[in-house]
Amino acid sequence: MAYFENVNKIKYEGAKSTNPFAFKFYNPEEVINGKTMEEFLRYGVAYWHTFTADASDPFGAGTAVRSWDKFSGMDLAKARVEAAFEFFEKIGAPYFCFHDVDIAPEGDTLAESHKNQDTIVAMIKDYMKDSKTKLLWNTANNFTNPRFVHGAASSNSADVFAYAAAKVKKQLEIGKELGGENYVFWGGREGYETLLNTDLKLEQDNLGRFFQMAVDYAKEIGFDAQFLIEPKPKEPTTHQYDFDVATTIGFLRTYGLQDHFKMNIEANHATLAGHTFEHELRWARINGILGSVDANQGDPLLGWDTDEFPTDLYSTTLAMYEIIKNGGLGKGGLNFDAKIRRGSFEQDDLFHAHIAGMDAFAIGYKVANRMIEDKVFENIVSERYSSFTTGVGKDIVDGKSDFKQLEDYMLNKGEVTPLTSGRTESIKATINQYLLTTFAE
Repeated sequence: MAYFENVNKIKYEGAKSTNPFAFKFYNPEEVINGKTMEEFLRYGVAYWHTFTADASDPFGAGTAVRSWDKFSGMDLAKARVEAAFEFFEKIGAPYFCFHDVDIAPEGDTLAESHKNQDTIVAMIKDYMKDSKTKLLWNTANNFTNPRFVHGAASSNSADVFAYAAAKVKKQLEIGKELGGENYVFWGGREGYETLLNTDLKLEQDNLGRFFQMAVDYAKEIGFDAQFLIEPKPKEPTTHQYDFDVATTIGFLRTYGLQDHFKMNIEANHATLAGHTFEHELRWARINGILGSVDANQGDPLLGWDTDEFPTDLYSTTLAMYEIIKNGGLGKGGLNFDAKIRRGSFEQDDLFHAHIAGMDAFAIGYKVANRMIEDKVFENIVSERYSSFTTGVGKDIVDGKSDFKQLEDYMLNKGEVTPLTSGRTESIKATINQYLLTTFAE
């Protein structure tokens, strides 16, 4: 059965195209620095937002019109697989991602849930035989069901901890079966609302134990995927244990897990943490743990996780700068953890949204690559910190100075030399210049 009959395979037609079902800037076959765009950007489709979500928001019921919603139960799950692989083929997505409950409904028991997943995984595996689309990552949804009201691995209930572990165990096995290149942990309920009833140390210790169990089991079954943690600061819990990259790095080092995990950075989560997208990417990159990206954007005027498709070219350019400087994303990718707006309820809007996001990151990629070739930021930073390359500055960097020597230096020097301007406005104007001229040739 065809679900997108009026949409053909999306092709690159260039910036002057007026075809709404065509890429204007993303050319999957274009080679940059020895890799095609498709190979470097590694786009992924989020199963939950694209095939399961109904376009509801915190204040209104779903509006999405989907041809597969005429089915229910396992028939609906099977129809979504059919629709998904048709979509992957037509949009040209090399990867997809899912939570366990995205692909198959939960049963009345854990055993029934496992059985439902086995049925759908077998179907997905069969479709993958004839598809170029691979599994970027999978994960367990340990946050939606009421059983996780007080958390999962950080729950006050040992039974809930065990249930969460059983779900992750199953997903690790499925990840291996489907050839998943990564496995993501998102602590949607791993946090607390109030310290008045919380054993903070026990919850943190248990979370560390949970991650170590996952590492041990993956090794036991020979699942060599990259483990990723996706930081998020708030919503649903008031205080989440994976608030941002810096907090998560501290947690990993505390429990000796730093060699086993990298970060899956989401743009909208950075916004909620009071950071920019590029801040979180930079923090992960300089610490050697930038693993993958959930490509979306938030609305700074709204206080929740809006998960919009990325169209901010300034943001995608600065994000791609970090990714290029990181040498790419390795096993990771740019997964569109993004949902169409509630008013964009037609089925074809799924294509328009992905085209917009894929074009936006393609623009960011080309602009950032050109800026790196011209060493725009590198020259600015090098000049700004040049005082640490000679004299007393070099002694500081080389560890050859102490407070007494620095005091003597300043007593002899007499006064601090005026600093140079940061020239922030000029730098932003330069970024605008590259954005406007990169595609002008």
